[in-house]
Amino acid sequence: MYDFDEIIDRRGTWTEKYAELNLMFGTEDVLPLWVADMDFRTPDFVREAILKRLEHPILSYTVIPDNYFPTISEWLERLHGWKVDPDNIRYMPGLVKAQAIIINYFLKKGDKIIIQPPVYHRFAQIPRTNGFETVANPLIRVEDEDGFLKRYEMDFDHLESIIDDKTKMLILCNPHNPSGRAWDRETLTRLAEITTRHGILVLSDEINAETVFYGEKHIPFASISPEAAASCITMMAPSKTFNIAGVVSSYIIISNPSLRDKFFQWLDENSFDLPTFFAIEATLACYTKGWEWRQEMLRYVEGNIDFADKWIRKNLPRVRCVRPQASPTIWLDCTRLGYSQPELMHNLLHEAKVAFNDGTQFGKEGTGYLRINIAGPRKVLQEAFERIRYSGKF
Repeated sequence: MYDFDEIIDRRGTWTEKYAELNLMFGTEDVLPLWVADMDFRTPDFVREAILKRLEHPILSYTVIPDNYFPTISEWLERLHGWKVDPDNIRYMPGLVKAQAIIINYFLKKGDKIIIQPPVYHRFAQIPRTNGFETVANPLIRVEDEDGFLKRYEMDFDHLESIIDDKTKMLILCNPHNPSGRAWDRETLTRLAEITTRHGILVLSDEINAETVFYGEKHIPFASISPEAAASCITMMAPSKTFNIAGVVSSYIIISNPSLRDKFFQWLDENSFDLPTFFAIEATLACYTKGWEWRQEMLRYVEGNIDFADKWIRKNLPRVRCVRPQASPTIWLDCTRLGYSQPELMHNLLHEAKVAFNDGTQFGKEGTGYLRINIAGPRKVLQEAFERIRYSGKF
């Protein structure tokens, strides 16, 4: 019903993946598959909802309609089996901004934040920019029978060893970016036991919760136990799923009144929690009309994962893709090539003329890796792989 093979020229729209090529890679002469947004057409039901609102000649101050938070709550229960009181949800102006706001509100100077690299680079950048120290609990590399990365696991022994009386927050990436690991219940339960025992607030970034593949289930950290919910702030959005990142439609969930009430009041008094009408219309459209589109999108991206895995195994035997359980990106293990990271990126950009994310963007633990956005037409993905093969460097 939906055409995910359609190739759309996004240049000239101020889209980050083209507009920042020179800034990020020093060249525009590349095929870009780096930014983690989709090259699929934003669903018509979203665009139609926004266009219908734009038919009115006045673009006024906007209040949140009564059905906004209940609609989000109903979606969360349908998708995750997670019952969330609509009063526990608040709009936020983007999850990166939300991370900065939450860190500065709940922590004081001298407090430490645990991150688990390799992980989304903003987890280190935002605390550092705001004067907080991050402490790394690197994930454990689990290899397959050929010595390539199979998956990551959390290092709980090391986690316990780095916690001290200044450790106040852990930023969790659930599902994990960049590897696409959908953390299982056993892992999250053990993590919750440690963080609650030590009184650590968990800031759980679950923006990829809706893009879970092959029948896997996303488990919200706050759903693990009442104790986990009481010490967690969950961040979510429909943006990754429905390709509406430019609309800014994020939200947070806090169930503990001692965390929630004063913070929500502060957000209100500072007008951080007021969505634009674009965000309202897009979110309601996604969560009331988007179930079938999401299902078809997931099947198509699963096809891209299968294609990438098979193609790379056949044509690039010294490289392996880590099959994601969630998130439409692939973490590419290039450690067998023997290149330094600068050599790896030079060969990718200037020999193959393809732009993927540099693995070290996610921490030093990403050395020898690349991240690929696979949420686009399969022909484009195939062209990128063919360029890599014909470069003779991989």
